[in-house]
Amino acid sequence: MSQSALPSEWLTRFFDPYAVLGVSVVADDRRVLKRYRAVAKILHPDSYALADDTTKEFASQLFARLVNPAYQKLKQEKGRKENVSLLRLQVRRLYSKAPLNPQSELSRQLIQQPVNGVDVFYEQAITKLAEFQYQPLEQFEPLTQQIGELNLIYLQLKMGEVLVREKPTGIVPASTPKQAPVVPEPPSPPAENYAQRHYRRAQEYMKKGSWKDAEQELRDAIKIEAGKSEYHALLGVAYLQQNLPSMAKVYLRQALKLNPKDPLACRFAPKLGIEMSVPENGRSPDKPLNSGQTQSTTAKTGGLFGLFRTKK
Repeated sequence: MSQSALPSEWLTRFFDPYAVLGVSVVADDRRVLKRYRAVAKILHPDSYALADDTTKEFASQLFARLVNPAYQKLKQEKGRKENVSLLRLQVRRLYSKAPLNPQSELSRQLIQQPVNGVDVFYEQAITKLAEFQYQPLEQFEPLTQQIGELNLIYLQLKMGEVLVREKPTGIVPASTPKQAPVVPEPPSPPAENYAQRHYRRAQEYMKKGSWKDAEQELRDAIKIEAGKSEYHALLGVAYLQQNLPSMAKVYLRQALKLNPKDPLACRFAPKLGIEMSVPENGRSPDKPLNSGQTQSTTAKTGGLFGLFRTKK
């Protein structure tokens, strides 16, 4: 079986076994086992009996290379304590530079909770995300990132007093707190602006043929704003250019779910055998556009269609 269906960098990026399984960092062995069995049932080959081969392969590798190893780390109390310690160490490293800056809405809400409401909100947020973490499969990446962020924010809140004591103070002049308001960072723009910034950078990278850099920018855009079809469609193309058709299918399908008329998804989906509904104008999405349509569609996608005509 080819291993191209699951990006190799996921093995290092999704290092938090709690996030991979979709459980909180305070889960005991019974909760871990219950969640593992639920995920195993979702990813079981019988659940994909009618799916295409690439989807079956992706689900199989997701379970074998991420889910099962995560369970092996958490099924015993010793392993859970070790992994929580590793996460706390990461929080310390990040906090030594600056307090964690949450990106997802749930993480931002968590950090604003009163002390007596943190635990309840955290558990409810994890449960909410875990419900859709593996259904559909394309939700695994963005939702697992959000769960991982929630875990770090929760541990930061729980370690608050310890982190303050550990944070170096001797190097910082006493006047620094007074200077901080004088030289602040620019106000944070809305999440949509950040997502658009990643999207535009991805377009520039793709013009240069830097597919991996474009992929990273688009994953960051989707993490911030997962409901934009154009982000998913362009990421699908980036994967296609890296000879990862199974991943390309995942994101092109998601783009079509969000917007069945997404022009980039409509152009590339038929090339991967993705079934599509016929548009209202009756034209197959893979047929050439006339001159007027080409200009309109190209404008909507940042003029990127021409980049993919020479590479198969």
